[in-house]
Amino acid sequence: MPTELPRTLQVLWGVAERPTRGPQPALSLARIVAAAIEIADSDGLAALSMARLAERLGCAPMSLYRHVANKDELLVFMQDAAPGEPPVLPAGWRDGLATWARALRAVLFAHPWILQASAGRPPLEPGQLAWLDRGLSAFRDTPLSHRERAETVMAALYLTRGEAQISAVLLGGTPDVTADYGALLDRFVTADRFPALAEAVADGVFRVDEPESFEIALARLLDGVEQLIATKG
Repeated sequence: MPTELPRTLQVLWGVAERPTRGPQPALSLARIVAAAIEIADSDGLAALSMARLAERLGCAPMSLYRHVANKDELLVFMQDAAPGEPPVLPAGWRDGLATWARALRAVLFAHPWILQASAGRPPLEPGQLAWLDRGLSAFRDTPLSHRERAETVMAALYLTRGEAQISAVLLGGTPDVTADYGALLDRFVTADRFPALAEAVADGVFRVDEPESFEIALARLLDGVEQLIATKG
């Protein structure tokens, strides 16, 4: 028995339309979603409500429900629209995957609420699947199997999301904790209790330097994939 798609996915895939009653409303789903993204970007996901969204759009809250059933449904539409078009990848799998990961990182830093909204469910929206498709396309001319390509792209996705999540906490968390995380670790981590961690702290590993840390981690991932491709070549 085929799985019944939620109404949000039916709308996004163009197989269903929400019925409207009375005159055609002046609002559009695209306009509602764009305004919701603006609120979430500037003030966070917790600040987004249907009442505030209606105020931003200059309409009555009930007008929104002609297009979206509730906030949960709105979040699905937002996650589909916010990333935009995936990047055009350069030639070569290594540069291609690196470009893809950096572009995804930029999306997550521009829209950090995506990390909260998308937790717990794999991507099913056409906008998100377009990004997955583009990442896989980097390996078109490699000897990797389709499973290996998917696993590699997902590894890059996990790396990018994980780094963005940590950065969101460090940059947006409690100031007295996140202002200088490295200094706090240096204060409390001792060599007798955490010997390996103490060496890393002393070497400055936990200084807040997201771009450098991300590029180092990404390079290590790409090096591993390069070895895998070499064994298959």
